[in-house]
Amino acid sequence: MMAFKQTPKKDWYSILGADPSEDVADLKQKYQKLVLMYHPDKQSTDVPAGMVEEYIQKFINIDQAWKILGNEETKKEYDLQRHDDELRNMGPVDAKVYLEEMSWNEDDHSFSLNCRCGGKYTISKDEAEDVNLISCDTYSLIIELLNYS
Repeated sequence: MMAFKQTPKKDWYSILGADPSEDVADLKQKYQKLVLMYHPDKQSTDVPAGMVEEYIQKFINIDQAWKILGNEETKKEYDLQRHDDELRNMGPVDAKVYLEEMSWNEDDHSFSLNCRCGGKYTISKDEAEDVNLISCDTYSLIIELLNYS
C-alpha cells in the first residue's frame, strides 16, 4: 500500500485577497490589480534583488488562483473541496448515510435526517449531487453521504 502524503493546500481566495462569497467579477478586479503589482515585466529596477524571486512566485500563485477561481466550473469544484476539508477538520465522520435513508421534503426540495445530538442534517436536492459531507445544524456531528451505484 502506498503512503499518501497530504500536500498542504493553498487557499486561492487569500492569495487574491478575496472572500469566497465574492463573485467572479469581484475576483477578476482583485486579480487584475495584483497582476499589475507583481507582473515580472512591471517591476521597477529599484526592487531589491531578493524580492524579485518572491514577486515572481507571488505572480505565479496569483495566476494559478485566477485559473481556478475565474472559471465557474473549477471554482465550484474548489469550493466543494474546501467545504469538505473544513468539515473534515471539525472532526471524524459520525456515520455513512445513503441519500435514500433521508426524508424528502417536498416544500423546499431538500433531504433531511435527525442527528443523534438532537439537531438535524439538511441538504438540498442540488447539493446532494455534489456534496459528500454534511454537518448537522448544531455543527456537532458530520455524516458522509453515499449514493447507491
